[in-house]
Amino acid sequence: MQVLHGLRTQFPHWAGRLGQDSVVPLGVIKHVSDTALTGDVEISMGEDGLPTTFVPGRNLLFFTVAAAVAYRRGMKALVGGMCETDYSGYPDCRDDTLKALQVALSLGLDKRFVIETPLMWVDKAATWRMAEALGGDALVRLITEHTHSCYKGERAERHDWGYGCNACPTCELRSNGYHRYISSKE
Repeated sequence: MQVLHGLRTQFPHWAGRLGQDSVVPLGVIKHVSDTALTGDVEISMGEDGLPTTFVPGRNLLFFTVAAAVAYRRGMKALVGGMCETDYSGYPDCRDDTLKALQVALSLGLDKRFVIETPLMWVDKAATWRMAEALGGDALVRLITEHTHSCYKGERAERHDWGYGCNACPTCELRSNGYHRYISSKE
């Protein structure tokens, strides 16, 4: 909610396009998976070749719920921030998975949906550059301060790239991408 509030107040010309906020509790996911993100499991590579941070079906569930909300509101675009460029190999972050899900949601709800993934083919450094291009330093600061990707949920320590444990795989991706972004500006 802080991000949405920041977008509305710092970028008033975007406010009309942002629409109403919806928060849908999805705690059910911890009851159907036993992963490092939903329980007390060590972050490591699993026997199946996927990291123990993989929550089976997470993005499928998120998009299905988002499509139901979008259906009710008469909207057709669903946007996700996943990418194949520098990710942990999660099957539900793949472009092919999301294209198939777009078809399934469109058929299942009898309404044409489009799943947009603007970060699909860019790395984290390019993601930071995109934020700067869209909203300048103000958007970069908003993202740094109020978004979070740490697998351990660490919010106590603030780094130049944001909050996190600075040790888990997603903190490493975010930190490395941020530092490549900063280096490219010099």
